[in-house]
Amino acid sequence: MNEREIGMIEAAVQVFLRYGVQRASMNDIAKEAGVARQTLYNTFSNKDDVLRATIRLFTDRGISNIEAGLETVKGLGPQLDLVFEQVAVRPFSMLHTSPNAEDLIQGMNAASREEIEENDARFRAVTADILQPFEAQIAQSGMSVAELADLIQTFASSAKTQAKNEAHLHALLNSLKQLVLRAAE
Repeated sequence: MNEREIGMIEAAVQVFLRYGVQRASMNDIAKEAGVARQTLYNTFSNKDDVLRATIRLFTDRGISNIEAGLETVKGLGPQLDLVFEQVAVRPFSMLHTSPNAEDLIQGMNAASREEIEENDARFRAVTADILQPFEAQIAQSGMSVAELADLIQTFASSAKTQAKNEAHLHALLNSLKQLVLRAAE
């Protein structure tokens, strides 16, 4: 994505947070981005395209943040914390700063859910890479690396929408981390 597209997506995020996905319009997004509505339509054919691009951008940034963090942290626990931060903690914080959090969650339609599934697969792959050195230990606990990575992704993604508050989210993620660490012993 080029800088202008990223600017439009970041403007869309602000609009989605302010109004929710359902009430946000392409006109609102164009106005927030400081571009003509036609410029927005030349880049994204509709709001679904904007939403999918938003999901991709957040995933790209999340994976980049994980990869950068992996260069500086050692140990499975801190590495899992990097994944949890990008998959659950940051999205939870963003959702809960919006008065339209429920609409943001409900506003994900079939097209955006497909994008989320594709991007979840990317996070699962990064998590599997982190777990790979522990493959033998994980196998002894009756799972494969891919199965454990899928469990981590599924649970962490669910936790961001199911947690009652930030403390509850961290407690859930800490419990998951302890289970993973035991499986990798």
